[in-house]
Amino acid sequence: MTRPLLAALVALALASAFGAAAEAAETAVFSGGCFWCVESDFDHVPGVIATTSGYTGGHVANPTYAQVSAGGTGHRESVKVTYDPSRVSYEQLLTAFWHSVDPTDAGGQFCDRGHQYETAVFVNGPEQRRIAEASKAAAEKQLGRRIVTPILGAGPFYAAEGYHQDYYKKNPLKYRYYRWSCGRNAQVEKVWGAHAYEGVPGH
Repeated sequence: MTRPLLAALVALALASAFGAAAEAAETAVFSGGCFWCVESDFDHVPGVIATTSGYTGGHVANPTYAQVSAGGTGHRESVKVTYDPSRVSYEQLLTAFWHSVDPTDAGGQFCDRGHQYETAVFVNGPEQRRIAEASKAAAEKQLGRRIVTPILGAGPFYAAEGYHQDYYKKNPLKYRYYRWSCGRNAQVEKVWGAHAYEGVPGH
């Protein structure tokens, strides 16, 4: 077999494998306050392929960060999680979500207040809704307090501006300072105790 032919066959096999993985991938959408932090937490979950910061749940098409952060668009800062269901289940993603936010806070998250920072789980269809409702009930029982996070039908998801994507990687010092000063980790640990960040290894 000639070297060019071998290289072509290897490229074809790799393309086929990546194509199959892309076809098998599924998505889930979560709102948990600042999308920089939600994106960072989910990127630590094995089986997550990609995360995208954005906006969803509102009534304004193609909103900007300025519009959403000012309030009035109905959108929440959100993260679309693309994952490999053969490596991580939707139920596991939900476990990671509940334990990395304060689901008892109806007015926002940590230092960020307002509807745009409220928690929510946006479900794609009845199966995700069934799993999400069961997961919420289990988390509520474990917590021993009412969880106010709504489970809502998914709608259009608008990716945020480029500088928001992977913010924690591009601006590590600013990101870490923001997360600490906003009190995110401290409040999650206060709410969840030993169960804080369950399902989020090395967050």
